Amino acid sequence: MFANVGWGEMLVLVVVGLVILGPERLPGAIRWTANALRQAREYVTNATDQLRDEIGPEFDDLRAPLSELQKLRGMTPRAALTKHLLDGDDSLFTAVGSLAQDPRSAPAAALKPVPKLMPGAPAPFDADAT
Repeated sequence: MFANVGWGEMLVLVVVGLVILGPERLPGAIRWTANALRQAREYVTNATDQLRDEIGPEFDDLRAPLSELQKLRGMTPRAALTKHLLDGDDSLFTAVGSLAQDPRSAPAAALKPVPKLMPGAPAPFDADAT
């Protein structure tokens, strides 16, 4: 639940709690919060166990779409493209990444010289590209 809270954030919370509650009430507030979190976790665990007992093997069938949704939640656009469009083959991204880092490693066909324009000359126009 608090996996993203680091030690720095915890220290800030304790200092803020110390300022707001004072040193005499802070230990009691921390104890109350810890007990409330422990009790909420226990309620959720008991509810899950009760559902699993009442529903039986169909409970795992209900959890499968939720686990798929959780996987999609953490998916980046790059991972989605790789998985669905490229069938898990990310060599396209690694090749483009290596070209961006070292353009000298690109094939000669990919590095065409760009013609220089004379001042006042119109820009090149490609009817097929527009």
